[in-house]
Amino acid sequence: MTDIRDMLTNMSKNGEAEPPPPKPAGPKKNTIEKTFQKKTQLEHILLRPDTYIGSVEHTKELMWIYDTENSKMVQKEIVYVPGLYKIFDEILVNAADNKQRDKKMDCIKIEINQENNVISVWNNGQGVPVVMHKDEKMYVPTMIFGHLLTSSNFNDEEEKVTGGRNGYGAKLCNVFSTKFTVETSSREYRKHFKQSWGANMTKTSEPKIKEYSGEEFTKITFSPDLEKFKMEKLDDDIVGLFSKRAFDVAAWTRGVKVFLNGEKLPVKNFKEYIDLYIKNNDDDGDDTHKLIYESPNERWEVAVTTSDYGFRQVSFVNSIATSKGGKHVDHVVDMITKYVGELLKKKNKGGVAIKPGQIKNHMWIFINCLIVNPSFDSQSKETMTLQVKNFGSKCNLSEKFFNAVAKGGIIETILMWAKSKEQDQLSKTSGKKQTKLKDIPKLADANMAGGPMSHRCTLILTEGDSAKSSVVSGLGIVGRDYYGVFPLKGKLLNVREATHNQRMENVEINVLVRILGLNFNKKYEDDSEMNTLRYGKVMLMTDQDQDGSHIKGLLINFIHSNWPALIRRDYLEEFITPIVKASKRNEVHSFYSIPEFEEWKSATPNHDTYTIKYYKGLGTSGSNEMREYFSNMARHRIRFRYSGQQDDDHIVLAFSKKHIEHRKEWLTNFMVETKRRRAKGLPEKYLYTKDTRVVSYSDFINFELVLF
Repeated sequence: MTDIRDMLTNMSKNGEAEPPPPKPAGPKKNTIEKTFQKKTQLEHILLRPDTYIGSVEHTKELMWIYDTENSKMVQKEIVYVPGLYKIFDEILVNAADNKQRDKKMDCIKIEINQENNVISVWNNGQGVPVVMHKDEKMYVPTMIFGHLLTSSNFNDEEEKVTGGRNGYGAKLCNVFSTKFTVETSSREYRKHFKQSWGANMTKTSEPKIKEYSGEEFTKITFSPDLEKFKMEKLDDDIVGLFSKRAFDVAAWTRGVKVFLNGEKLPVKNFKEYIDLYIKNNDDDGDDTHKLIYESPNERWEVAVTTSDYGFRQVSFVNSIATSKGGKHVDHVVDMITKYVGELLKKKNKGGVAIKPGQIKNHMWIFINCLIVNPSFDSQSKETMTLQVKNFGSKCNLSEKFFNAVAKGGIIETILMWAKSKEQDQLSKTSGKKQTKLKDIPKLADANMAGGPMSHRCTLILTEGDSAKSSVVSGLGIVGRDYYGVFPLKGKLLNVREATHNQRMENVEINVLVRILGLNFNKKYEDDSEMNTLRYGKVMLMTDQDQDGSHIKGLLINFIHSNWPALIRRDYLEEFITPIVKASKRNEVHSFYSIPEFEEWKSATPNHDTYTIKYYKGLGTSGSNEMREYFSNMARHRIRFRYSGQQDDDHIVLAFSKKHIEHRKEWLTNFMVETKRRRAKGLPEKYLYTKDTRVVSYSDFINFELVLF
């Protein structure tokens, strides 16, 4: 029924159905004239400002600005409009350029009226010629400030070291201002000139010319068209950026006093300017940056210091702040990087490879240079692109400069970074607390290792597989819950003198670290870190000969070199077995050193009635003897006890190449003392007696390791 009613409703009075409503019209097609347009140069600049002055959008960026409260440069995130910054910079660079034309120029005055949106830049250099241009039929100041694509820099055959080049410059400031005024005086023509433009350079006043006999000057006053930059006023961030540029001018215009809002800036030269960056600019307040500065000629000033935040550069080309660097920065950086790289090859032998880019990342470069007819990547001139061969001058840094670089802290900083990188790589080979290690076939793991009771577990390290078998038979007495065994393949690497690659590729050390659960990023200075280990103690069980002593020493050296706190926590101990036994019926005497045995012989007239058995190694002891040793653990277990700094010193003395001469002296003194005692019939000193339960590391080195 509903469909019939609808049909009847749509019927006209004469009984015929009404036609359907017309379809809505599509988008109207543009005319040829609207599709293809021609703009004047001025219209194009206003329509596409990013092509000429950069973005007119608000941009958030990390920038250097001057901190007036603390009188230094600080890097902070600010919001600014790059285009507005650029038009201010064009006027400022023009003023600085005048120093290249007039060496007598000695003053620039910058006024920033934030409240009224008025900025002026004044310099007392040579004024603009106040004379009629015969070809263009207008005054020269009118032409170069009020007409696009006019410049004195178009002759590329003339070598110029000014910032202007393309004929836009100050005109762009005029275009993006609601009012723009030029004042200048010319001593040559004895005239004073003043003219104003308005409404984005679309309105022009008549120039005012008068006779003038005073000092020459040029002053530009303008009010930025804030609406074009989507701003309502000059905010603090952009004013801070403008103020920083005032300090820049003071730095790179030698012999020029710079005033900002009536106050003379406390910067006389480029070196003083650099101090604003590096002094007290560490987060922790530690002023550690040592600056190496040199001016190899009148066109170059170069300085370098260490950087804690990656590569940094502050550079200027012909008064232009090249915030992204360029060929001039690459040129200087490459020279310094090459020199530092050669030094590092000598100082970092065997260490982690250090690439040029990694050297660069530790440098902070400051450059102020004059380049002949420089080219840039864009009108914003953030990157200088001219090839080195066309610079028009050479930056030949002296041997004195490079020697200062070698002593200035950069080398040490990079070596510290390299050590840190090595540590990071080593940490990837670290062990961890886990109950099962299935891929180490020769490990006889303690049942409780890696679990909640791991701090009570002891790993016994033996000298070879046969010694391991003997120890396993002895473990039948004390059980396998808290004791594990692992055989070492000969002597451990002397890690104190090993290269980074040797340490990384040493299978024995990597396996040992995993078994013990050692972590290269931990220090083990407290119980919480100790509880992350798979074993709470390590017991060294080697042959009682010189090689066995050396193996024990190398293991002590390995722990001390990486985790000295473990040496102080009684982490290491040893299990000693007799080197000689003298027996007669039920009487058995065990000796743990040859001097002790010789002393017994001297005190025992009938020693020849005893059966003497010498033990070449742990493998010589039978299963029954090994069970006997483990039954009397208190007698055979000797704990290493830290006795103070002398222990650290003795370990380093024994294994560091840096102490070769001291080691020779130590060995010589030992031999002289031994010879003296023998000459006097005195017994030799020895470490282990029947009552020995604890030895210090220094005693171990002085009485046992010294024999090796």
